[in-house]
Amino acid sequence: MTWNASLSLDYTLEADRCVVRYVHNGPLRVLQSLYPEGYAVCHNVLVHPPGGLVGGDTLDIRVTAATGAHGLVTTPGATRFYRSEGASAVQRTHLRLEAGARMEWLPLEAILYSGCVAENHLTFDLAPGAELLGWDVTALGLPNADQPYARGTFCQHIEMPGVWLERGSIDASDTRLLSSPAGLAGNTCVASIFFATGSPMGRERREMALESARQVLQEHPLKPWAGVTSPNHQVLVLRVLAPQVEPAMALLKNVWSTWRGALWNMPATLPRIWTM
Repeated sequence: MTWNASLSLDYTLEADRCVVRYVHNGPLRVLQSLYPEGYAVCHNVLVHPPGGLVGGDTLDIRVTAATGAHGLVTTPGATRFYRSEGASAVQRTHLRLEAGARMEWLPLEAILYSGCVAENHLTFDLAPGAELLGWDVTALGLPNADQPYARGTFCQHIEMPGVWLERGSIDASDTRLLSSPAGLAGNTCVASIFFATGSPMGRERREMALESARQVLQEHPLKPWAGVTSPNHQVLVLRVLAPQVEPAMALLKNVWSTWRGALWNMPATLPRIWTM
């Protein structure tokens, strides 16, 4: 049996309060709206009761944010791609931000179980003045549980159409990619955090953000396996390899906190689900 689910979230600003309305089909839900930092920012947690995807499953998530709205979306646990008999398990996420909107897309990691055939797509369209702060974390197997990623394929696609595209494939049989110093060098976690804007950022703002991220890296154990860059005037991205998820996620949270302050002049108010 396959699970096909979809969820649409629409954020709007009403009387100085960011509110969300949603429609779902299948086993994909959003928990109640939370306001740990005041009514201007709406925090939501997405839940997928089946707990993971197998071959043939699809999750389709669509998020819109109207002018002035600021939404923060996270998840209570990892997205798990389980073993497949041949069909792909696919998660597609499309974010659309109108002028002046802000969105934070902060799901927990995707775990690739041995034998999975998986695709994870993230696309975002940003109107002029809109800004997105998000991350992506992928774990290859569960090394701490002695469950390596020994078989399977994975395709990762992150795109801001016409501006930025990152697309890569991982095949568990590709030992050169997984083990070579020019590839993943035996690391089992691949992660990135990005800041994207609908309008070109000024040079001073971009340089300030890059420098603030470099300062975080200077004090982090993953410094040799991480780097931050600006591929164009609308995108900042920090990439990191790690032997497991926890240190990579800790680094991303530090950079998220730093960029939130440097780029938006906002303190890092942690989603409540992260501290439970």
